[in-house]
Amino acid sequence: MAELAELEDPKTRKVNEKHGDDHGVNLSKLRALAKRLKTQQELARRLWETDDSAARLLALLICRPKGFERDELDTMLRQARTPKVHDWLVNYVVKKNPHAEELRRAWSADPDPVVASAGWALTTERVMKKPEGLDLTALLDVVEAQMKDAPERLQWSMNECLGQIGIKHPEHRARAIDIGERLEVLKDYPTPPGCTSPFVPLWIGEMVRREDDGI
Repeated sequence: MAELAELEDPKTRKVNEKHGDDHGVNLSKLRALAKRLKTQQELARRLWETDDSAARLLALLICRPKGFERDELDTMLRQARTPKVHDWLVNYVVKKNPHAEELRRAWSADPDPVVASAGWALTTERVMKKPEGLDLTALLDVVEAQMKDAPERLQWSMNECLGQIGIKHPEHRARAIDIGERLEVLKDYPTPPGCTSPFVPLWIGEMVRREDDGI
């Protein structure tokens, strides 16, 4: 904790706070610290218990993803107060855990939109890498009915799932683009030059073009 306190930078904190994160540690320096510590599951658990965002991010880098029980991960997700901690927990830990599919199902149906967004993130992972057994038509039905009015975090996750269905599954591409065009979610999202817009019709078009061009 003392080392993390030394890494705290007010300018970094100010930038992070604009995104809802409450830490001021440069992530490259955090990763260097994690590399030095290597995997330490019990230390990771103790760091998580501090409720400090920088400590929790470090915990997620040094933990053993398969070493958590299902209920433990469920509790951790509900404790993850900030977007970065939430995202790292889902992407670096839950996706590698044997309970990921069970949690995906439970979280997707959770009334808390932030928890539900984690379920949709896990669903997107399956859409991309292991779509067998998923009902993509039913997923599109849910997105069509709920994404427009969903809270921001949940809306973003649904939008990502919609985009990946269109990118990875040509048989659903026309419908995915049509849903995106009608709902207009993230249509006006500010996109820096050289980056791809998260607006699904543009995003799908660009990714398919790159694939066709062999990029």
